[in-house]
Amino acid sequence: MSDTALDRMLDELYGRVGEKAPQPRLSATRKALELLGDPHRSYPIVHITGTNGKTSTSRLIESILRAHGLRTGLFTSPDLGYLGQRIVVDGEPIAEDALIAAWDEVKPFIELADAELAKTGEPPLTFFEALTVLAYAVFADAPIDVGVIEVGMGGEWDSTNVADGQVAVLAPIDLDHTERLGRTVEEIARTKAGIIKPGRSVVTAAQQAGALAEIERAAALSEADVSLEGRDFSVLSRTPAVGGQVVDVQGRAGRYDGLFVPLLGAHQAQNTAVAIAAVETFLGGGEQPLTGDVLAEGLADATSPGRLQVLGSGPPLVVDAAHNPHGVTAMATALGESFPLNHVVGVFAVLSDKDAEGMVRAAAGLVDDFVVTTAPSDRATDPDALAATVAGVVGPERVVVEPDVEQALRTARELARAPGGRSRRVASVRRGDRADRDEHATAADSAEGPGVVVFGSITLVAKTISLVREHGWP
Repeated sequence: MSDTALDRMLDELYGRVGEKAPQPRLSATRKALELLGDPHRSYPIVHITGTNGKTSTSRLIESILRAHGLRTGLFTSPDLGYLGQRIVVDGEPIAEDALIAAWDEVKPFIELADAELAKTGEPPLTFFEALTVLAYAVFADAPIDVGVIEVGMGGEWDSTNVADGQVAVLAPIDLDHTERLGRTVEEIARTKAGIIKPGRSVVTAAQQAGALAEIERAAALSEADVSLEGRDFSVLSRTPAVGGQVVDVQGRAGRYDGLFVPLLGAHQAQNTAVAIAAVETFLGGGEQPLTGDVLAEGLADATSPGRLQVLGSGPPLVVDAAHNPHGVTAMATALGESFPLNHVVGVFAVLSDKDAEGMVRAAAGLVDDFVVTTAPSDRATDPDALAATVAGVVGPERVVVEPDVEQALRTARELARAPGGRSRRVASVRRGDRADRDEHATAADSAEGPGVVVFGSITLVAKTISLVREHGWP
């Protein structure tokens, strides 16, 4: 075990069963929170689930609520290098010393819950269950006026669902985590709709027909009202702009024109509309328009790290946390719209439970060369096996393997800078033979240029951000 207090805390948390094996239960989280005096019941909650866009939507909601003068708590998953990024109070990730102190306060109660679970033959709290308890306790101690809580996985049995959310928000639902949530969109939507609480409100993005049917069924059973994108609120128009886009939105209670959103892509405009409708619902039951200046301030301050985030230039380096085909499709569309690139090199890695082939097909029209690497996770797909999958979709001449992430980034930069752009290809699927590439070559002179995009795994994005912060993007 490491010597520092932070490392000791992380060892204790990560020593529990990880997020790769969530327990389909609420009892363990509920037991620990009861011992703590049910801190999650001391503030109202906006609860967000979905397959893609739920983190961005959560961050947009939190920023708008904070602009309205509310002290907010934001719980999201996963982090991009520092665990405290998941627990945000009033716009700031919890500091290391506060995180350690909070853990030391809740740990005895979690251990008591572990002991009670052991008596009935149940496993102790998992990492995510313990983290959820920690977040709810931190928010109660802050204290906050409202919690914006993102589901970890699914909804019905996700540990965050011990709370009674005043507003249930559903981002677009698609296939992901199928081994846990179900093999069809309908099954997955049924699980995610489990966050809908009796007599509360539901705000949902436009959904596939089967998913919407499950949401409406769950809402009807809970006597919860539903606000649907495209029927009750919508994006009226959007115009790409430097550093983001300008959107016009028809909310539930008012129309809002000329809003600058510092996030890229049509999917982020959709997330913005969902966030506005959720805040309208939370603050005024969907009947009171938001103040335009306050809304504009909240949106302008919104961030979504790891989502089409530009880390460097010459050539541009963009990271995106897309990790399923639906997310990659949105990424490719937004990247093509927002960046004038004539040759795109993708640095790509996935976890073993993901649809790698589907992601490659979604990216194939945008990405010219794939540099396949290793996601920093014990669930990472072997890069040679992944390269074979990629080659099966786009051809071996468009694939190179670099198992080390740092070397993969160097290789991608070299490929992007190589003269000839789209016509220059590596000869076959292979590991790091770069003798025929000029490290110092630059793209052909034109209004467009080359670029590098890193995608496929959130852990890969986090590693890339860390490497660039440490070593830069020369």
